Amino acid sequence: MTTNIQTMVDSSLSTWENWNGLGYSERTAILTQWASQLEANAKSMVEFQCRNALEHVGETLLMPGPTGETNELYSAGRGAFVVTADIDATITAIVGQITAVLVTGNTLFICLPTGSALSGKALVSQLEKAGCPHGVVVAVDCDQLADLASHTAIAGVAYAGQLSTSQALARQLAARDGLLAQLVTETDCELLPVIGSPTYILRFVTERTRTINITAVGGNATLLELGSGEH
Repeated sequence: MTTNIQTMVDSSLSTWENWNGLGYSERTAILTQWASQLEANAKSMVEFQCRNALEHVGETLLMPGPTGETNELYSAGRGAFVVTADIDATITAIVGQITAVLVTGNTLFICLPTGSALSGKALVSQLEKAGCPHGVVVAVDCDQLADLASHTAIAGVAYAGQLSTSQALARQLAARDGLLAQLVTETDCELLPVIGSPTYILRFVTERTRTINITAVGGNATLLELGSGEH
């Protein structure tokens, strides 16, 4: 593992905490501003993913608990993801991946081949102009994909393209040490049955519980926060 890859991952995870803490409303506002620069189908895809995020994971749920204790269940991003696609993947497919990763509170590395329908560097520029903080989205060269996907701190890979490449990525992620990583694949870049699913965004979140004990001596509140899928 090169020092450069380690530095990039460390930087992304450092940025992730603040981005994840913004909340769905602020992230949606930024992504909606970005969508205004996109073609009609891609813009609709951004709006679709943001609506689904608000409906499925944007709400904090109050759970039952003993008197004097408040328990909340909510969703958060998993960490840093890699978004990649074959050269023939559609703009709508790529935009759908990016939106789902970002709106749910993750940071991402964009890895797109030369000649792709979109440029990674151009996407970073668009998103930052729309209000996305620097470092949340980073464009990387395709020759860095294998090292990034193999890094144990990467939460997962979102890929659109051929089944054979998807299988190769699955084998690579399965060979990693440590926690299992998510592989979210779309092999039909025209009909988009996976990316176009209302529950697609669930692939990019983890559940957290927050307990506030207000019965402590002197009335001080004690906060306990637990999460699943944490790195």
